[in-house]
Amino acid sequence: MSKYEERWARTEAFRHDRFGMFIHWGLYAIPARGEWVRSHERISVEDYEQFFEEFDPYKYDPKAWARLAREAGMKYAVMTTKHHDGFCLFDSAYTDYKATNTKAGRDLIREYVEAFRAEGLKVGFYYSLLDWHHPDYPHYGDRQHPMRDNPAYKNDGRNFDNYLTYMHNQVRELLTNYGKIDIMWFDFSYQDEYNDMRGETWKATELVNMVRELQPGIILDNRLGGDGAEQTSGDDEPVYAGDFKSPEQTVPAEGLLDDMGRDVAWEACMTLNDHWGYCSADKNYKSAKTVIRMLTECVSKGGNLLLNVGPNAKGEIPRESVEILRQVGRWMDDNGESIYGCGKADVPKPEWGRYTKKGDTYYAHVYDTSTSVLRFDVGREVEKVRLVSDASELVKMRPWNAEHNKKGLVHDVFVDLQNVTLPDEIDTVIKLKVK
Repeated sequence: MSKYEERWARTEAFRHDRFGMFIHWGLYAIPARGEWVRSHERISVEDYEQFFEEFDPYKYDPKAWARLAREAGMKYAVMTTKHHDGFCLFDSAYTDYKATNTKAGRDLIREYVEAFRAEGLKVGFYYSLLDWHHPDYPHYGDRQHPMRDNPAYKNDGRNFDNYLTYMHNQVRELLTNYGKIDIMWFDFSYQDEYNDMRGETWKATELVNMVRELQPGIILDNRLGGDGAEQTSGDDEPVYAGDFKSPEQTVPAEGLLDDMGRDVAWEACMTLNDHWGYCSADKNYKSAKTVIRMLTECVSKGGNLLLNVGPNAKGEIPRESVEILRQVGRWMDDNGESIYGCGKADVPKPEWGRYTKKGDTYYAHVYDTSTSVLRFDVGREVEKVRLVSDASELVKMRPWNAEHNKKGLVHDVFVDLQNVTLPDEIDTVIKLKVK
């Protein structure tokens, strides 16, 4: 079996589930200016320590988070175990900089794993390759580090191999102490004129071989080698190339293919507002309509959507996020069959919306129409037409222009909805069963 075939087989369940929850949470929820606050504001370890001393998420209820994810129609979740600031939400034996040493006093990742498993959701871990707290991680001159331009933090005496040992040991902990883990989401690699923080800089082959040994069924993102969707998935790629691509804050124009023109698994990771970590001033939330159409867009191009929430310092998912996800969940409850297990329809993008496809069934996602009569052309004879939300029949018709068109419009199907106003103004889904 080729590397491509192995990756395609490993991602089968992932490609079926299509919709997941990303969770960015940590000490940065207290300053509430996003997860990059230390870097953007050049905050030293000493000045950041106040948030470690203060961290007390007394309202943290991962069961409520998991229930919300399930009710939104999500099938899996990925949560930050350690972000760039180095703070660990899990009980690591290799650092004191962890949730068990804060007022929280417990392993917050263990509770997340147990709660999401109990709701029947697959469980993933995010782990940052960067670490702005570890003394042996490069400080001065690094593109991202908060002390990157502070000469008092020169790198003399820092041993990067010590950090790599620490990082590998923590990944071993995560994949040993919490049972079966479905997704490992590394973040992130980069290259600039001063540093090449990609691939074997992280001892990536060794790391991935360990991951595969500990969790044979796990799938990995592509960010050990880089953080862009531009990478290919050819059979000659290294073992750390990952099982799926991870475009960020964008949906690829045509989906993603490898260098041989074959489909690859991919997942667009998107924020609900403009930040990953909690930002109290950011009220620029996407609507449920935007989220639903974004999810449909991903699936219509063969991809997944990983939608982020950023809980606050108390441990609550913001109310705005909760309400949006509940609205999405109501749509998914009616129309989820057009998302789960679906993918590209291999027909041209229609002017009124999108198509998704599963086996011999096409799903027409209708966003808007100027007339009550809709035309569908999937290149095959359609046997039945049904409204997905309530499984009601939609009667096929042949308008005069179709009967008299010299081209015949052989496979075209026309449906009169009896009203120019669509049954669902966000996304009316019509099921087309072909012979």
